[in-house]
Amino acid sequence: MPCVGDWLNSPLSIVQGIFAQNVPNSDWEKKVTEYFKEKLKENNATNWVPSLNDVPVHYLKPNSLVKFRCMVQDMFDPEFYMGVYETVDPNTNARVLHFGKYRDVAECGPQQEIDLNSSQTVTSERQTFYCVPVPGESAWVKEISFLTELVLCYTIYASQARVSPSTSYTPSRHKRSYEEDEDMDLHPSKQKEQHMGNSCCSGGDIHGCVEPKRLETEASAGHHVISPNCSPPLDLNFPLPGEKGPACLVKVYESWESFKVNDVLEVFGVLSVDPVLSIVNSEERDSSTLDPMECMDTAEEQRVHSPPASLVPRIHVILAQKLQHINPLLPACLNEEESKTCEFVSNFMSELSPVRAELLGFLTHALLGDSLAAEYLILHLISTVYARRDVLPLGKFTVNLSGCPRNSAFTEHLYRLIQQLVPASYHLRMSIESMNHSRFIPHKDYTANRLVSGLLQLASNTSLVIDETQLEQGQLDTAGVHNVTALGNLITWQKVDYDFNYHRMEFPCNINVLITSEGRSLLPSDCQVHLQPQIIPPNMEEYMSSLLTAVLPSVLNKFRIYLSLLRLLDYSISDEVTKAVEEDFVEMRKKDPESVTADDLHKMLLVARFLSLSAGQTTLSRERWLRAKQLEALRKARLQQQQCVNGNEL
Repeated sequence: MPCVGDWLNSPLSIVQGIFAQNVPNSDWEKKVTEYFKEKLKENNATNWVPSLNDVPVHYLKPNSLVKFRCMVQDMFDPEFYMGVYETVDPNTNARVLHFGKYRDVAECGPQQEIDLNSSQTVTSERQTFYCVPVPGESAWVKEISFLTELVLCYTIYASQARVSPSTSYTPSRHKRSYEEDEDMDLHPSKQKEQHMGNSCCSGGDIHGCVEPKRLETEASAGHHVISPNCSPPLDLNFPLPGEKGPACLVKVYESWESFKVNDVLEVFGVLSVDPVLSIVNSEERDSSTLDPMECMDTAEEQRVHSPPASLVPRIHVILAQKLQHINPLLPACLNEEESKTCEFVSNFMSELSPVRAELLGFLTHALLGDSLAAEYLILHLISTVYARRDVLPLGKFTVNLSGCPRNSAFTEHLYRLIQQLVPASYHLRMSIESMNHSRFIPHKDYTANRLVSGLLQLASNTSLVIDETQLEQGQLDTAGVHNVTALGNLITWQKVDYDFNYHRMEFPCNINVLITSEGRSLLPSDCQVHLQPQIIPPNMEEYMSSLLTAVLPSVLNKFRIYLSLLRLLDYSISDEVTKAVEEDFVEMRKKDPESVTADDLHKMLLVARFLSLSAGQTTLSRERWLRAKQLEALRKARLQQQQCVNGNEL
């Protein structure tokens, strides 16, 4: 094993070594990135790195290497910092160069001062992202990620990668860490005392018991943190209610233009929770000599952009990558033609048919014995927007499951089953109250200079289950009408129009929407499937719970891999099959020109696409096309039958 303790526990020491060897050569930054990239390529090395998703921040060693799986919720303005600075000893006039990259504060020795007028000073720029845990991330994703890492890193870090409180840290503690540690989160002053106690020895220095002189490396001096004791609790700005986990200020040094709001990232970087940040900001705030004209930021903006590091830690990114998916059961990147990845995919595809059959049976039971609805639910769960033609998103497949029992909590239990299958999801209970009082659309707060999140700020491939069975008679107010409109735009165009007060900005998205309703949904959909229950369980909760209990964990994991993997497969239609489909459609139009439209062709091609992918086929065959036509005929016949029963409901 390589020197794990060096590059994991003290990454800044590694950076210092590379910097010292290569200065004044500017290539030192590239060599740092290459060094850590090579280290993380080693066997399971990424699992050695502690994750902020799993371990509370106060159990991690400051300035150690950490990782964070997150969504970019907001992007702050770029900031300037001293990339390279020079210190001078007033007594000996000895000069030393230091790097400011990957740090929030510049440090120098006890007998040194920073020469702000040095010709060696290099001012650099970095971008700050406000990142939150992936909204609606399923509990099984967190558990599997944690257990995978625990196997490798527990023995390595038992005595190295955490500060002294970590001696009492155990997996059982982890499972309730973010709930039990809320007192620490809501009272950051306690945590600051803990950090000060851990970091200050007789001499006062974290690393050498010598009090260093520090200076904030940020060029903008207007960021102050209002004391938590004097201000309301900091809103961590999570898009969904009830979310747990840390929010982080992620500082990116290279290629930040390749990332955008709502991207899902995995970042590896240096953890900064230095209490000096809070102290410096507090002193600046309390200073009576501070000239208000020197600070252009409002107090609210300072509070939001410079929160206590104990509450919102900083990560100085060394490496970052966009994630194709967040399913821990799959290789992180399936585009790479690595032997392990190819072997994984080919092995799973060889057993795809029985997995599909078992999943179909499982969902048939979940849908009360309706196998046709189960077929369409599989197609829905593997659907994804694969391209956009002008404003039209291709590949979206919103299903309206009508005929759902109104007073039986059916949707609630169906959602819990779906939650066990997909990596991220949210259950939206559609009622007059929720429509009128919830914030669906993110909006810009110009006072705090931040993007305030809304329910529809979700990561790609999130499953959104909308329960319309709870909708009762009532009056929608202006906010409610806007929220319903936003849902309609999300479904139809796969976009959310964020509110910037003076204008709206389109943010494209890729959200799988399933609508459950009694009759036809008030919202648009790509496909309506009317549920025909074959069984009516006397106790819905007991029935649905027994379904999950009966499935082996290994089988459940296969379902999870199946649904995530098939979304990522490429698909094409050969010229020969395209011609056959066109001829078939012409014949259908001749037989029934009234009811067969271009929209029907589009829908059949969509069903054929996902039907082929669900069987592991990346091209359309004649057999799958005929099966798609058959499914559509059965679905339409059922709707016609229901229309005859209920008049013009449909």
